[in-house]
Amino acid sequence: MKAYVFPGQGSQFEGMGKELYESNAQAKELFEQANESLGWRITDVMFHGSKEELTQTKVTQPAVFLESIIRAKIAGADLPAAVAGHSLGEFTALAAAGALSFEAALLLVSQRAFAMQKACELAESTMAAVLGMEDAEVERICAAITEEMVVPANYNTPRQLVISGSKKGIELAVPLLEAAGAKRVVVLAVGGAFHSPFMKPAQDELSEAIQAAHIETPICPVYQNVHAQAVTDPELIRANLVAQLTSPVRWAQTIENMAADGITEFVEVGGSGAVLRGMIRKINREILTSAL
Repeated sequence: MKAYVFPGQGSQFEGMGKELYESNAQAKELFEQANESLGWRITDVMFHGSKEELTQTKVTQPAVFLESIIRAKIAGADLPAAVAGHSLGEFTALAAAGALSFEAALLLVSQRAFAMQKACELAESTMAAVLGMEDAEVERICAAITEEMVVPANYNTPRQLVISGSKKGIELAVPLLEAAGAKRVVVLAVGGAFHSPFMKPAQDELSEAIQAAHIETPICPVYQNVHAQAVTDPELIRANLVAQLTSPVRWAQTIENMAADGITEFVEVGGSGAVLRGMIRKINREILTSAL
């Protein structure tokens, strides 16, 4: 069985979507619909913007969503047995599975991006990737830092866990993790501590919009980030979307659960087509991967 997986923030690239716009009439129509819905021409930034412009959260998130969902929509009737998305990609997965309409998902993603950007400006916070260490040990060290907030944020692969926290907290965590045997700890160039309590203001702001959104039963199971389980119930999908902003992304567990449920091939839709595939190969080398 085949599953579609959708990348999140960080998979953007200069000129993204331009080839789709110029070569496919349906794609062009969807991009123009997005420009109208947003009230500004996001395609101008996607097609011609600099790397710096594309890395602004308020631009990145709707841009990554659009490039992925339009690529999925023009792929035709090859419907997957399941879908999942990494962080932001979960909204794309829900749109691809018909749980959210194209416009509803786009507007939620845009609201999410602005809310997260505002939350990032409220406190100095950041993230760091911890390589070559067991999850339990990373969790233990994070919990031991009581004077600052540091928490697990992205369980990407076995022995690769991204942590979020205050800038001071991450500064305290790095030498502790290295001393405990981490192969490498890399502080990331991000705007804030995503998937942590630092995103509570964004969660509060977005919650009302998510509660008001019309969510249908998806055409296939959607594996959601907060618990890595397959979901089809619209109200549970809604609750998990709200929780997602302050909860860790359980990506490694998601892929493991999907494989256990019979998924034998993962198709990465959007971005470079290599980010999630690289993670999946580290999670389970027996699984087939491809890109759309």
